[in-house]
Amino acid sequence: MSARSIIQQRPSQSGLLIALLSAFVLLSLLSGSALAAASFDEGIEYKRVAEPQRLEPGDDVEVLELFWYGCPHCYQLEPAIERWLENKPDGVSFRRLPAAASSRWIPHAKAYFAAEQLGELEKLHEPLFKALHEQRRRIFTDEELFAFAAEQGIDEQAFRDAYQSFPVDMRVRQSADLARRYQLSGVPAIVVNGTYITGVTEAGGRDQLFELVDVLVAKEQAASD
Repeated sequence: MSARSIIQQRPSQSGLLIALLSAFVLLSLLSGSALAAASFDEGIEYKRVAEPQRLEPGDDVEVLELFWYGCPHCYQLEPAIERWLENKPDGVSFRRLPAAASSRWIPHAKAYFAAEQLGELEKLHEPLFKALHEQRRRIFTDEELFAFAAEQGIDEQAFRDAYQSFPVDMRVRQSADLARRYQLSGVPAIVVNGTYITGVTEAGGRDQLFELVDVLVAKEQAASD
């Protein structure tokens, strides 16, 4: 074969090589995505809820965080939640639920529901987390919570009334019931559409947790199509 014919063939050979490399890269990316999804196994990184139940009915996929204000891991998860919320999938609603899984957790749950009932949750939620975990304050009893709410500019008497109201009591009972249904073993926990439950430890870290949440959301959306 002459040098001229070799030179003439080089462009076609280069094009073939580029096409092969492109196909390899694409296949690697697709395989990586499949492996990432496949790496989350039911019974290991997440569990199926025996008696599925959402917090609120709806056609969207519900992502529910169960937490306790006294839990440092719950506080540490807050930035990751906010990042995920910035780009959460379409057709997904995010809700928080203070877990009333033990008697010690109930005052904080009542405080959350009372502030929510008054439309003052923004004044309580982040400040209470910061007071407990950055300032190391003890805010666990009813009276301590009443005083703290007043510090945040919430009307103390209105907060007391809401805190001790029948609707707040019913919300606490609902939270306790869901904690039992979900067989809650710790917080923070994430429940997807009332069907799957997972957490930071189970998923393998905060970043992996929200990768898993997206996988479970897609699973629920596919099931409803």
